[in-house]
Amino acid sequence: MKKLTRYFLEGLLLLVPLAATIYVAYAILRKIDSIFEFKIPGVGFLVTILTITVVGFISSSLLTKRLMNFIDRTITRLPFVKMIYTAVRDLMNAFVGDKKSFNKPVLVKLSPGSNVHVIGFLTRESLENIGHADKVAVYLPQAYNFSGNLIIVSREQVIPLDVESGDIMAFIVSGGVATH
Repeated sequence: MKKLTRYFLEGLLLLVPLAATIYVAYAILRKIDSIFEFKIPGVGFLVTILTITVVGFISSSLLTKRLMNFIDRTITRLPFVKMIYTAVRDLMNAFVGDKKSFNKPVLVKLSPGSNVHVIGFLTRESLENIGHADKVAVYLPQAYNFSGNLIIVSREQVIPLDVESGDIMAFIVSGGVATH
């Protein structure tokens, strides 16, 4: 009976992540296809990828950059819209923009003299702009979640890590179980 239970659990370990991944990919493809009302599965996804690529190509020209800067300035003047737009824009830039923010993984001692540490990303090396030049900002992503916490600590509590940012993010988001 123990072998049968072990085989069942091993089957779960293989099939659940695979099935969940296939289901999420399928749901995304169906949703995108339903937006465009294509009858051939996957065409909506291809149209979306092509559209994003073409917009990226067009936005790389000097004339379009000026237009995008104008749109950016206009949107950031609208009270409620500004909050949503800038948060999403900054988050996207943190991962894929020219100014990637999550590129300095660090180990943070939660309190001086403590042996408890957390892993995060140094996002500001000085908080002089808010009157705390001796403090740094560290973003702590949460496991299995698209959120995190921003903590402010003394510079002395931060130890830089010589590890790829992507590997650290995978380690944190997986709850510490990802190996690379």
